[in-house]
Amino acid sequence: MRQLRIPGGLVLVLLSACASQSSIKPVEYLDDRTAMTIGSLKEPIELVPSVRQGGLRVISSLRNKISFAYLGPVEWDRSGAIVYGLWIHVAPGNDRPIADIRSAAALTLILDGGTRVLTPIDAPQVGRGAYQAVASWGQTAYFELTVEMLKQMAASEKLELNIRAADDSIVNFIATGDTRGTLTAYLHARGITDD
Repeated sequence: MRQLRIPGGLVLVLLSACASQSSIKPVEYLDDRTAMTIGSLKEPIELVPSVRQGGLRVISSLRNKISFAYLGPVEWDRSGAIVYGLWIHVAPGNDRPIADIRSAAALTLILDGGTRVLTPIDAPQVGRGAYQAVASWGQTAYFELTVEMLKQMAASEKLELNIRAADDSIVNFIATGDTRGTLTAYLHARGITDD
């Protein structure tokens, strides 16, 4: 009988891709320093290099540490004045150097309905961030997010992020699971409904 041999790292990535993103729950906390209420997900959504980018080839090589990207919506509520942002963190590996994510046109969000170039914003200065950076050497920034775009993200089967690399090529990241349930729960927790 012949046994199929699969590298251990590949198995872990494939299993994580099957994991449900819907287990990530929305949270809310009051920032003591600013008296601002901050609504986010308990954990950000993880994105991995796509297979189109040679993700499986990179994953199967033990010498390379692959890049990951994370994103999550944030609501800042100061006495009813509500502003939204999209938190993005890129944890670069040694597979490909990433350009400055705050530079013009460095990030593009890809949804079922098309693409959107992300525009960096300055987040309100609060005592603690909505999410924890995964890698201390990574890049973190906030980007414009409207309620309409958040609804589009929640309705989209596709959630991808294109990030410009240092050599001006594009690195494509895809969500490790279906994010619609997670983002829809976030919309409902924030009171954003079409009802």
